[in-house]
Amino acid sequence: MIVSYVLLAVALIAAAVAATRSSDLIHSAVSLCLGNSALAALFFLLRAPYAGSVQLCVGAGVLSALFIIAISFTENVRGAFGDE
Repeated sequence: MIVSYVLLAVALIAAAVAATRSSDLIHSAVSLCLGNSALAALFFLLRAPYAGSVQLCVGAGVLSALFIIAISFTENVRGAFGDE
């Protein structure tokens, strides 16, 4: 049981570091999604299913999809003006 807590905590920290250190915005958004999923799994292990469900739905689902859509729209707009 302790091993799973440690593995999820390491995965969460690694995803946070990858999200902040990545130079590509899509990779940062995917790392943020993985970090939110690890946090939701940690909530489930701590026997907080409602917090885990909300984190999984809002954090990993909606926010990550919204970030990826916003990044793809801004990269298309930036490329249309010739600023690269």
